[in-house]
Amino acid sequence: MAYEVRGVVARGKGAPVSIETIVVPDPGPGEAVVDVQACGVCHTDLHYREGGINDDFPFLLGHEAAGIVAAVGEGVTNVVVGDYVILNWRAVCGQCRACLKGEPQYCFDTRNAAQRMTLADGTELSPALGIGAFAEKTLVHSGQCTKVDPAAPPAAAGLLGCGVMAGVGAAINTGGVQRGETVAVFGCGGVGDAAIAGAKLAGAGTIIAVDISDRKLEWARQLGATHTVNSSETDAVAAIKALTGGFGVDVAIDAVGRPEVFEQAFYARDLAGRVVMVGVPTPDMEITLPAIEIFGRGGSIKSSWYGDCLPSRDFPMLIDLYLQGRFDLDAFVSETIGLADVEEAFEKMHRGEVLRSVVVLS
Repeated sequence: MAYEVRGVVARGKGAPVSIETIVVPDPGPGEAVVDVQACGVCHTDLHYREGGINDDFPFLLGHEAAGIVAAVGEGVTNVVVGDYVILNWRAVCGQCRACLKGEPQYCFDTRNAAQRMTLADGTELSPALGIGAFAEKTLVHSGQCTKVDPAAPPAAAGLLGCGVMAGVGAAINTGGVQRGETVAVFGCGGVGDAAIAGAKLAGAGTIIAVDISDRKLEWARQLGATHTVNSSETDAVAAIKALTGGFGVDVAIDAVGRPEVFEQAFYARDLAGRVVMVGVPTPDMEITLPAIEIFGRGGSIKSSWYGDCLPSRDFPMLIDLYLQGRFDLDAFVSETIGLADVEEAFEKMHRGEVLRSVVVLS
């Protein structure tokens, strides 16, 4: 039997979201229905609402979530009813060329539910990142469910589903930050601050946060930055070099996704350093760099897909570190809200007033 629940829907480009009745089907083969307990308000959801991802409206928004498995379909063996899970958008297939090379973190054929959730009138919904978790229940592929320790509260745990994992992974997995290295992070929103926290976890010695907002720079300090640079007041590259003996950093992370910021990250790294782009650019953006500079500086330039994470490996590990008091997920939660508050949360996020608003469902 299908379930009727409330959910947050974006019906058209730029239009305010609305609370709608969502019809969630029983899970089919390989699928699971999850009772959503909490879901973070991520900038990607705003991108969907603004038509910045695609135009497959209407969208069921929300994807950064934790909850309880309510039902599973035929053939599901990785989770059972009652499991506490974080939802992910990298349900690895196990069969693509990346998986067969032993690199499932780059899976090129990740899985989503085969069935579609709908509005009450039968209109099919496009779930954000294949999840659609601004709803009391959602239907996903079972591989999108990662079982973790239920001692972690869902408002914090769910944030690993996207932004926090993207940032932590950009530092640890993609950037390969090592003990004692120097790191600069450009952009101190949720993803950038998670990269700072990841660099701290990895044992970086100097962690430099760069932003144009003093409020965000203060958040960065709370999450592990040893130095801050307000790039609206000073040259960020010169400031970073001054803090690193004139050399630049070992790892420079662009958590903004704009060409001018990437260029700053490129020139702020030391010889043989690593540049990581984890901020998401728009399709029209282009980067132009002198070829001799790319060659002459050595090192590497990398993009980070979802923090190059493997949810089955990384989510439980980070939850364990959180429960040990070594990784402060709670610091990312600026406020908890209800489903009806998502539109206002988008405005707060746009104004830079929150690190994360988190929808909590009863």
